[in-house]
Amino acid sequence: MGFMDKAKEAVAGHSDKAAGAVDQHADRIDGAIDKASDFANDKTGGKFSDHIDGGGDKVRDGLDSLDGKDDDFKNDEFKNATGTNKH
Repeated sequence: MGFMDKAKEAVAGHSDKAAGAVDQHADRIDGAIDKASDFANDKTGGKFSDHIDGGGDKVRDGLDSLDGKDDDFKNDEFKNATGTNKH
């Protein structure tokens, strides 16, 4: 069994736990993503804000898809209205 096989096996058993944590703490995770994006935007002087905000959206989408539902992050409505979230 190779390294990647062992890694996949180790991660496979924890995806349900991760999905549950995202469901339970989505508001705190969302705030942390916003805070990290704001920090990065401040450090780069806003030069890469579109890319940084897009990265935050990708993180939200990835975490939100862990349980197969698109229901964890409240500002999905805002993203859909502004066209920044491509579903």
